[in-house]
Amino acid sequence: MQFRDRAEAGRELAEQLRVRQDKGILPHPVVLALPRGGVAVAREIARALRAPLDVLVVRKIGAPFHEEFGVGALAGDGPPLFDEQTLFRLGLNEADLAPVVERERNELRRREQRYRQGRPAPELRGRTAVVVDDGVATGSTARVALRALRARHPERLVLAVPVCAPETAEELRREVDDFVCLHQPGLFSSVGEWYEDFGQLTDADVLEALGGE
Repeated sequence: MQFRDRAEAGRELAEQLRVRQDKGILPHPVVLALPRGGVAVAREIARALRAPLDVLVVRKIGAPFHEEFGVGALAGDGPPLFDEQTLFRLGLNEADLAPVVERERNELRRREQRYRQGRPAPELRGRTAVVVDDGVATGSTARVALRALRARHPERLVLAVPVCAPETAEELRREVDDFVCLHQPGLFSSVGEWYEDFGQLTDADVLEALGGE
C-alpha cells in the first residue's frame, strides 16, 4: 500500500470524514493542518467538508546529538512536552534541551507569523477541530498539538491521518473524540515510505494552500 502523493491521501481521508459529516457527528468543522506536510492532505479535506483551513504549528524537539530523533515537541506558547522515558534512556534532562527548545520556539513563532500573516487563530468553541497530518510515527508532535487544541475547548477534537504506527495509534486514541486513520501497517519505519511522492513542502506551498500567496 502506497499513496501516490499527499493530495491522494487527503482525498481518501476526506471520504471517511464526509460520512461522519453526513451523519451529523462532525458539526461545524474547522480543519487544522500540521505544517508543512499535513497542509497538502488537509487542503483536500477542507474542500470536501467545505470547511475553513488553518494551521497549527508544532515543532519537534530533537536530541542534541541527533536532531531528527524526537524527544519531545511544543506548540504555541505552551510548555514543551517531553517523552520522559526517552529522556531517561538517553541520560538527558530538560536543562540539557533548553537551547534546542529556544531554537524551535523561535522557528515556531516565525512560521506562525509567516503563515497567518496577521490573522488570529480560529475560534474553536462550538466547532469540531479536525487535526490533519500526512502520517504519524512516534506521535510526539501530534500529541502536543492535540493537547494544545483541547485547551481551546472545541466541541469535538478529531485526528485524521492517512497512516500511523499501530502502537502510536492506540496512544493517540486516548487524546481525541475520534481518530480517523486509513492504514496502520504492522511494519512501520517512517511516514515517507508509504508515499510514492513525499517531496518536502516549502513555506510558499503552505501559503498557496492557505490562500495567502
